[in-house]
Amino acid sequence: MTSTPLLDNSLNLNDLLDTMYHGIAEKLQNLNQDDIVMIGIHTGGFWIAEQLHKRLGLSSPLGSLNISFYRDDFTKIGLHPEVKPSKLPPALDDKHIILIDDVLFTGRTIRAALNEIFDYGRPASVTLAVLLDRGERELPISADITGQTISLEPHQQVKLSGPDPLNLFLVQDDS
Repeated sequence: MTSTPLLDNSLNLNDLLDTMYHGIAEKLQNLNQDDIVMIGIHTGGFWIAEQLHKRLGLSSPLGSLNISFYRDDFTKIGLHPEVKPSKLPPALDDKHIILIDDVLFTGRTIRAALNEIFDYGRPASVTLAVLLDRGERELPISADITGQTISLEPHQQVKLSGPDPLNLFLVQDDS
């Protein structure tokens, strides 16, 4: 496997975060601040959520979601030895959730995240915001807010490193 920086003129991380920020700010403009909860999916989604949470000046604490126990491939791939617990507000009932992830691909991570969120309560709404959408869904899930839509070859993946600084990398399976 080889990793190369992905940031070029067409894929600037700050521009992607700006696009997400403006989309989320527009979505939240008519909502009560006390009813908004931002949740980042561990790890990349949480790093992005940290940036956006600060920029938006949200009053509620930022939540983190580790979907390891909710994955549908748990029995095939096993559990990562350093699984960290999710940290969510005690009650999500009637809250407007802004769910943040780094890359939307098959939709399975988002399905797992929604399952866990609904185990904590029944939110009024869930808005999905992703840094990159690479298409090729296996489930009928789409983002409400996207930094950018990209196309990759089957042997390519995008990885986000961070949290400080955040960097995007193109990972290619050379085998």
